[in-house]
Amino acid sequence: MEKKPHFVRREFLPREVSSVSLLLLLAAVLLLNALLYLYLNKFYSSSGSTETDPSLCPFGYFKLGTVKNCSPWLSCEAINREVRKLRCVGEGAVKKVFLSEWKENKVVLSQLTSPELKEDFLHGLKMLKALQSKHVVRLLGYCEQQFTILTEYHPLGSLRSLNETLHIPRYKGMNTWHRRLMLAIDYVSIIRYLHSSPLGTLVMCDSNDLDKVLSQYLLTSDFHVLVNDLDALPLVNRSAGRLVKCGHRELQGEFVAPEQHWPYGEEVPFKDDLMPPYDEKTDIWKIPDVSNFFLGHVEGSDIVRLHLFDIHAACKKKDPAERPSAQEVLDTYRKVLTLLIRETAMPGTREML
Repeated sequence: MEKKPHFVRREFLPREVSSVSLLLLLAAVLLLNALLYLYLNKFYSSSGSTETDPSLCPFGYFKLGTVKNCSPWLSCEAINREVRKLRCVGEGAVKKVFLSEWKENKVVLSQLTSPELKEDFLHGLKMLKALQSKHVVRLLGYCEQQFTILTEYHPLGSLRSLNETLHIPRYKGMNTWHRRLMLAIDYVSIIRYLHSSPLGTLVMCDSNDLDKVLSQYLLTSDFHVLVNDLDALPLVNRSAGRLVKCGHRELQGEFVAPEQHWPYGEEVPFKDDLMPPYDEKTDIWKIPDVSNFFLGHVEGSDIVRLHLFDIHAACKKKDPAERPSAQEVLDTYRKVLTLLIRETAMPGTREML
């Protein structure tokens, strides 16, 4: 009688299956961590502690668009001869802003609105020149005699229109908790830069309400944040006993820090000479409110807020000395980004291990 071929089926023991699965899982985690490291290293190199941008030119020079060579800042003569105004696109207390054209490039021409504010205008120009970095809008030229400043044009405009921009079909893919948190990190990076700038500790004084804060910053086409308006940046110098006051009028509302409020009650009329000065920790107080705007109400934003709860509570300490530094806030934001990216990429990994 012919014998049928006999096939032996090998069965893996549960322990063998468990060991193989664990090795594969560990390999996947190691690969994920390597990819995450490369991603975050690239991200931090573009928005981390290094303040100078490799694409920036030496002091007094700029390059625009795809041009590889650096050009000197445009002089009064060059601005008058080569820059053509197109239309007025905005006006603030100090400057009137015109969309303009220079050698087929869109640029922004800012001009003083009133002679009484020339000191503010010139202070803003001084800050713009001294603080050129990856955090600050690019200066292209200026003319002190005519109170004119020429800067790079960013078509997405100020942060006030962020939510509207993110609802445009071509940008809807950017409307995620991840991208919004990165914008908040950009903002805190700018505050950290101002607090440790080459000029010393600078306070962002044009920030008495959220709308005013957002108007001071630009959204770039590759979705980064730049500070644009530097007219009100007083210097704190603790060693010399120099603190600051943001303007000469009484400030009100929950957005400004407690130390910016008139401390003597309604029965005592406000008097600027009696108003105590303060330091850069006023900027820290405002970070949670600005970040809350950045995070919006997209899927995952509440989880981000939960992870930022403790650092934001610290920012809202009534005593300025108890608030964290901008560097501490920035470090926390980056840690939260790293943690959430890892958890999003490998959900349940911790439980599996």
